[in-house]
Amino acid sequence: MNTNVNDMADAIMKGLMEYADISAETVKSAVKKAGNTVKKEASANAPKKSGKYKKSFTVTKQKETAESLTVVVHSKNRYQLTHLLEKGHAKRGGGRVEGIPHIGPAEEKGIRQLAGEIERGLSG
Repeated sequence: MNTNVNDMADAIMKGLMEYADISAETVKSAVKKAGNTVKKEASANAPKKSGKYKKSFTVTKQKETAESLTVVVHSKNRYQLTHLLEKGHAKRGGGRVEGIPHIGPAEEKGIRQLAGEIERGLSG
């Protein structure tokens, strides 16, 4: 009888490990898709004076393990402008330049997409 319990425990453990692998791949795929969405949305809604800033957004993989993936969406070589353009800034001669929210809304959309992708991936 002890053999049956060990066999069942082994089968359960194998099933859990397979689910963990599937879950990790689902999450990694969802993170990649959400990162690309944030990049696309931030670029699409960024200020367009010369177009350089708008084209500078990129997705960079920060860390990847067997279980997780971390990506960062940022403005390559134009990071000094990001906060000023998003939040606004003071003018030299007085007054203020209004911010153009383009990163915050893109991030919110990416978060919603990430949650939906993970839910769909793990339920189906």
